[in-house]
Amino acid sequence: MPKTTQLRTYTVREGLLDEWVERWREEIVPLRLELGFAIGGAWVDREHSQFVWLISYDGPETFAERNALYWASPERKAMGLDPDDYLVRTEERTVESVY
Repeated sequence: MPKTTQLRTYTVREGLLDEWVERWREEIVPLRLELGFAIGGAWVDREHSQFVWLISYDGPETFAERNALYWASPERKAMGLDPDDYLVRTEERTVESVY
């Protein structure tokens, strides 16, 4: 399968941006990396309470198949992390590099 990269923009509930970033960094990133994803960067837009990041997958499965494996994993379930507790809105765009 060709490499797939998603640009994800999350609007985070007021006052929870730093907590979201901490949980993302400490819980989500290690599992994503363990499952073969790559993180291309992450940024916060404090003025708009947004979290923006790049995630890629380049492996034998499609991005969607590997993403489903992430969500179904016992490790993900053990996090006890419901995105709806933090995120008001999510936007995912599949993008490709031109440089």
